[in-house]
Amino acid sequence: MDFSLLLVVAVAFTGFIWLLDLLWWRPARRRAAANAEAGTTEGLDPVAREKVLKEPWPVDYSRSFFPVLLVVLVLRSFLVEPFQIPSGSMRPTLEVGDFILVNKFTYGLRLPVVHTRIVEFNEPERGDVMVFRFPNEPAVNFIKRVVGLPGDTLRYESKQLYVNGEPVPKRLLEEGPAGAPNELLLAEQLGELEHQIYNNPRDPGPQMREVVVPEGHYFTMGDNRDHSNDSRYWGFVPEENIVGRAFAVWMSWNGGLPSFTSVRRIQ
Repeated sequence: MDFSLLLVVAVAFTGFIWLLDLLWWRPARRRAAANAEAGTTEGLDPVAREKVLKEPWPVDYSRSFFPVLLVVLVLRSFLVEPFQIPSGSMRPTLEVGDFILVNKFTYGLRLPVVHTRIVEFNEPERGDVMVFRFPNEPAVNFIKRVVGLPGDTLRYESKQLYVNGEPVPKRLLEEGPAGAPNELLLAEQLGELEHQIYNNPRDPGPQMREVVVPEGHYFTMGDNRDHSNDSRYWGFVPEENIVGRAFAVWMSWNGGLPSFTSVRRIQ
């Protein structure tokens, strides 16, 4: 279900009903009240007048909901949109059940539903955690880390990522960390900031020969390198599929009560 489409339809419908009332129905009710008052020497009593002027329930609901829906549409489409992490492909950076905030204007403003970029700002940078519509199923949103920019040459062999012929620096932090006893916790330097990844030494994982990222596309990988369905399997992310850059975790909820103790910026 496309929530953006439902929201746009709801805004258009409630706005249309409210506009019809402002232009035609409300003046008609006022004329009806004036005509009724003209037909009596004492004028209408307050109850009768209120009954004549009372808004029909569709108008009442539309007038109440239209401003709220419009604000939600603008905020969600052009500023910030919340998402929930459904899988462990971005561990240890993001855990299952994390609720994240995605900056919708970092990479430019896009129209809702059609996703056409109308204002250009920045382009994705290597190391960004990016939300995008899955190329094979655009109704599904994915979140991965950008590792390859247009024109980059990439290779992934023996759990080592190479960008433009150079190995991406990484260092071991811990063997068998809490919550992931079969993994190695490593710090990887991709872009300007260092982030953490998991590698499983007993899992050969995918191997990827050298590929070149085409113009207008990006190559993404999950931080949980041996448990991530990413560009190594299905290819590149087109620019038009970009949703925004994930920048913060504001809540975690994976059963039980929501937790706000893990509020943090996303590196």
